[in-house]
Amino acid sequence: MHSSTRMKHRIILVSSSLSDRDQSLFLSTDEGATFQKQLIPFSVETFIFHPRIEDKVLAYTREGKLYVSSDLGKKWTLLQERVTKDHVFWAVSGVDADPDLVHVEAQELGGGYRYVTCQVHNCSEKTLTVPFAGPIDHSSLTVQDNYIFVKATSTNQTKYYISYRRNEFVPMKLPKYALPKDLQVISTDESQVFVAVQEWYQTDTYNLYQSDPRGVRYSLVLGDVRSSRQAEESVVIDILEVRGVKGVFLANQKVDGKVVTLITYSKGRDWDYLRPPSTDMNGKPTNCKPPDCHLHLHLRWADNPYVSGTVHTKDTAPGLIMGAGNLGSQLVEYKEEMYITSDCGHTWRQVFQEEHHILYLDHGGVIVAIKDTSIPLKILKFSVDEGLTWSMHNFTSTSVFVDGLLSEPGDETLVMTVFGHISFRSDWELVKVDFRPWFSRQCGEEDYSSWNLTNLQGDRCVLGQQRSFRRRKPTSWCIKGRSFTAALTARVCQCRDSDFLCDYGFERTPSSESDANKCFANFWFNPLSPPDDCVLGQTYTSSLGYRKVVSNVCEGGVDPQQSPAQLQCPLLPPRGLQVSILGEALAVRPGEDVLFVVRQEQGDVLTTKYQVDLGDGFKAMYVNLTLTGEPIRHRYENPGVYRVSVRAENMAGHDEAVLFVQVNSPLQALYLEVVPIIGINQEVTLTAVLLPLNPNLTVFYWWIGHSLQPLLSLENSVTTRFGDTGDVRVTVQAACGTSVLQDSKVVRVLDRFQVMPLQFSKDLDAHNPNTPEWREDIGLVVSRLLSKETSIPEELLVTVVKPGLPTLADLHVLLPPPRPTRKRSLTSDKRLVAIQQVLNAQKISFLLRGGVRVLVAMRNVDTDSPSLGGGGGYWAVAVVLIGLFAVGAFILYKFKRKRPGRTVYAQMHNEKEQEMTSPVSHSQDVQSAIQGEEFIDDELHSQTLGNHSGVVLSVNSREMHSYLVG
Repeated sequence: MHSSTRMKHRIILVSSSLSDRDQSLFLSTDEGATFQKQLIPFSVETFIFHPRIEDKVLAYTREGKLYVSSDLGKKWTLLQERVTKDHVFWAVSGVDADPDLVHVEAQELGGGYRYVTCQVHNCSEKTLTVPFAGPIDHSSLTVQDNYIFVKATSTNQTKYYISYRRNEFVPMKLPKYALPKDLQVISTDESQVFVAVQEWYQTDTYNLYQSDPRGVRYSLVLGDVRSSRQAEESVVIDILEVRGVKGVFLANQKVDGKVVTLITYSKGRDWDYLRPPSTDMNGKPTNCKPPDCHLHLHLRWADNPYVSGTVHTKDTAPGLIMGAGNLGSQLVEYKEEMYITSDCGHTWRQVFQEEHHILYLDHGGVIVAIKDTSIPLKILKFSVDEGLTWSMHNFTSTSVFVDGLLSEPGDETLVMTVFGHISFRSDWELVKVDFRPWFSRQCGEEDYSSWNLTNLQGDRCVLGQQRSFRRRKPTSWCIKGRSFTAALTARVCQCRDSDFLCDYGFERTPSSESDANKCFANFWFNPLSPPDDCVLGQTYTSSLGYRKVVSNVCEGGVDPQQSPAQLQCPLLPPRGLQVSILGEALAVRPGEDVLFVVRQEQGDVLTTKYQVDLGDGFKAMYVNLTLTGEPIRHRYENPGVYRVSVRAENMAGHDEAVLFVQVNSPLQALYLEVVPIIGINQEVTLTAVLLPLNPNLTVFYWWIGHSLQPLLSLENSVTTRFGDTGDVRVTVQAACGTSVLQDSKVVRVLDRFQVMPLQFSKDLDAHNPNTPEWREDIGLVVSRLLSKETSIPEELLVTVVKPGLPTLADLHVLLPPPRPTRKRSLTSDKRLVAIQQVLNAQKISFLLRGGVRVLVAMRNVDTDSPSLGGGGGYWAVAVVLIGLFAVGAFILYKFKRKRPGRTVYAQMHNEKEQEMTSPVSHSQDVQSAIQGEEFIDDELHSQTLGNHSGVVLSVNSREMHSYLVG
């Protein structure tokens, strides 16, 4: 077994997985005396027990499913799927009316996340409630006490929202230029929110803010609190609320690389360093004196939930704090000496040299400590006088690796359990330790003494009152018991300046200035401006910069708030007008319902009229448009870009919002068309054939070779050159709205090859659908047939069929790999002769549907129509057989032709028009012709291959579009 969960008198033990799906639970309702085995058809990752109803429990599975049981795990019902881990919450007592309500963050089928609630006995898609309109960010839902928090990001802007006592969600108001990168909720007790905010300039620190009672407006209370990243990218903020005494917090502040520990007794209004003890645990002087030396504590939570963190406090043990840290000018990571205070941080004592796990029993009347170590133990330490003295106890005869400490239910208990394992292969060992025999009686009033809570300046008025607590005398060995209460007396104080902090929009002046502790308005804040929700006819009060600390109960005395006069809300012009599409999409499909939402951040809404123009001829006038929040439903029938505008106007002024909406059909097909063979440094056009075409709405991303930075274009073609030989991969993505397609091809860049023009029987034109796949298949069959008839390897023949009509092609004849044993290849012209012979003999043909035979032949570039243009040409090789002796003569032509509307993929290096003939004379005999073969081969290499790379032609994007749609 690998985990344990317990609540009150119930225990659930979870077995290791029997399979990927099944697990066993061991249930106990008698504090572990007996267990009942229960097989469950899922794998549990987390249990969430109901805070008040014992037998109700939620189970979160590894597959993200949420189950509920009302009988402590005997029967389970599926509630929700695609649930976010650690973002499921039971109803809060006193806030949620229904105790069976569950707050859940769940993923929608479309991928977004939403906040939903439902009752555990009736939780279906039809019964779900969506308290927050719109999607929320992943892992952002938090439900604590009176508050619910969510985060929502739209159009690259993140906003944090809060709901107070389940009212409408409103944006959290941080200082205008905090510009938070992250926000973590620290505390929500006593009708106030503490949040840690990582602002735009911070990397490993956060600023601490506290709110007004509704959690809407926030003021800075401490800057640069240290943070760290833990497993699964969770953030740990070095701040800890001291339980047992309200308003006390510990925080580690990092300034100039140094980390120091601070304490506040006024919920962040004032902070002080921890006082160091004068002697160590052995009674020797520490020589640690302020202001150069203080006590610093590690404020880490334990990874193991069954042991204490580095600082341990408890609600039923007020004033008792134990923590690991060190003395010095700053916190040292590797030093974890243990210190204790029993008067809430006023005085400290060292108790151990090393870190220990701590457990409080009987309201802190017994403190148990077990060393935090990786070696097995059998001894624990305990103190009954708040750490003044410590005793040893052998809790087991065999040393065990301690995995955790658990106390029996109830704060008054004196029974604890140590659980661990003897070896890494052994089962758990559970050892019960009962401290009741150490005490012979219950405590009486004579066994207690009182202590007064003060801050580090000795002031007894803390949060507006003087509070006294009682503690057991060190000499009294008795049990405090269930009826013990630590709080003794409380007396209200008169209000002073220290009971007030700066209001939202204000900051405290530096302590070095003459008017220290005065609050002044930030440059971006005008205290006289009416609030955003100010309605004509109502009144408001402007802040003078101060508000009383929440939970401060002082009365009378100083009142820097001074109750300013009530001001009348003026008629405000509309400001911050926004129009958006529900769901934040800006691209929709034709015929799809579009919901336009209009929001107004400031200004009067009751007397404001809203003129709406949806860009396709629809115009309308609205009133109360932003007040009701009802969206405007519309449908665009035709693709295009539509300008949506909203103009809000009243007697005080006007505002306008504009939104451009793309209406397009989803992309269906994308084909990258590029010549597979290209010469080095020759210009080549890459063309993306797209269906359907969406002019002016599609963006093309081009990746060439190994470059991670794409080229962007609005046209479906780009021109480039390749400077090195080899295979180059070209990838294109077409993005239109939310639709994205990709295609990729490999281009071979060569420095030598030859191109022969081909043509087909006219019958082929009638069967030409002018699609890239069809052209590719025709090219493959031609190359295959030529290879079969000439015995030239098929990988050396590449036939490229051109787009459009008439159907034409180019045959690329590649050079074979070099052979080290031969100085020079004499096969180049022989392959050309062989190809022309089979073409002239009409041996290359293939059949179409219906038995139509298509003949492949050489193309006469002189009569090729229509004329091609763009600065390139063909080297055409013709074989002329003259005379009975078959004397071979080679005539090499270059033609420079002009055709409008087409783009040359590659150009010749030599642009001069020229005509070249072989030096072989027609009157030479057969022998001289044969001897001239080598000469001709050299000439071809030097003229055709040496100075000129192959040339390929292709239509550009507009012509291709005309072919596709024509």
